[in-house]
Amino acid sequence: MPPTLPTVVILCGGRGTRLQEHSPEVPKPLAEVGGRPILWHVVSMYLAHGFRRFLLLTGYRADQVQAFVAAESWPREVSVTCLDTGPDTATGERVRIAAPLLEEERFCLAYADGVSDIDLTALFRHHRELGGRATMAVVQPELPFGVARLDGNGSVLGFTEKPRSELWVNAGFFCFDRAALEVIDPGSVLERGPLERLAAAGELRAFRHEGFWECMDTHKDWLTLNGLWESGQAPWKVWPS
Repeated sequence: MPPTLPTVVILCGGRGTRLQEHSPEVPKPLAEVGGRPILWHVVSMYLAHGFRRFLLLTGYRADQVQAFVAAESWPREVSVTCLDTGPDTATGERVRIAAPLLEEERFCLAYADGVSDIDLTALFRHHRELGGRATMAVVQPELPFGVARLDGNGSVLGFTEKPRSELWVNAGFFCFDRAALEVIDPGSVLERGPLERLAAAGELRAFRHEGFWECMDTHKDWLTLNGLWESGQAPWKVWPS
């Protein structure tokens, strides 16, 4: 029998300053793609892979996120709860505040603004099998511009339009053992000290994802995601209509 899938913690507290230039009254997790909040898309991705328990770590305009959760018709077996962790709290501190509610041996964590066709069940399985205290999904993002191909003499041989980077970046989908909470100091930014300490200790694993990934940081990203959804070509829509 496959193991029970753990709680998914979603970081929903940021202000999304660059996105707020176009929608200042809406917290970033509620910015809509295809008429539904980006947060709904992230939860739907996890639901499609069998996850059923969600803890949303809210902050900026927490009341709006709570109102969305309360009004949404979630499947009967699904639990979605909110924990207000403060409007200007660092990501690591948000997780540290939530620690008393995370009693399972393992939990997953995601940002509320990234979508992908990543196999989230495979990510969790990868984490269990490799044995580190934390696993981070990584991607090679598409560069936002074309690049010139040069020869050794400095001549331009041609151009490649928006190639993938050769570098791997944090995709914003994680799995943690509960023991990983021990490295989170008060006030810390998760992506800095805590993850750096886990990496230095040999306790941070990577899960390479080579498919679609997009993070909604700017208004341009919002336009891109809405364009994909409206065209019926949203790769992250892995759930039935």
